[in-house]
Amino acid sequence: MTEARIGRIVAAALHQALADRLPMRLEFYENWLDPMRLRAGTVGRAAFLAVLSFLRQEDHREYRPLVRLAGRYAAEWTYATASRWSRLWRRRLPIGRRARLALDLTRQLVETTSGASGGTVEWRRGTGVLEIRGSVFCDVRTPRAEPLCDFYVGALERYAELLDIGFASRAEACRAMGSETCRIRLAPGAGGQRPPGGPPGAEGGR
Repeated sequence: MTEARIGRIVAAALHQALADRLPMRLEFYENWLDPMRLRAGTVGRAAFLAVLSFLRQEDHREYRPLVRLAGRYAAEWTYATASRWSRLWRRRLPIGRRARLALDLTRQLVETTSGASGGTVEWRRGTGVLEIRGSVFCDVRTPRAEPLCDFYVGALERYAELLDIGFASRAEACRAMGSETCRIRLAPGAGGQRPPGGPPGAEGGR
């Protein structure tokens, strides 16, 4: 039976974040995030989970900002694949439609993470919520005291910046904390914070 694989962009983004924030430990993590497998898009789910597990054990304070940075990279790279005309057109949409688009782009990223991941988007009273099923980042054996789905928080935050909307993202529920799904909210003044050392263009594409 073929092992489930992790999406190429997601695995590569985590590798880049490790290179940025833990350069002295990158060689260790490349035992699982092998560069040749990254290029081929053949990083397996077990190897990816091993990286996340070791990272949480090695320095739990580093885990959340590093994974959030990885999410920002993934959003940056996937957004860059759209044509220049498409990027210009998106930024001319009404702000509400741009906010919905940011959520939808993040949902699409969720679905490329692994075959077991999926998401739905809801929009009510000026705020949007992305509900994530099967987040590989939140696959833990025992409940945690804080959310672990920062990869998608960071991705949504970066999409909002690229679409030039003053919204921020935050996790309000997480499977790692005992919830059935992860829920990430996008709203004006939601209190989201950028991690230090964000990817190029972190000023929101202006």
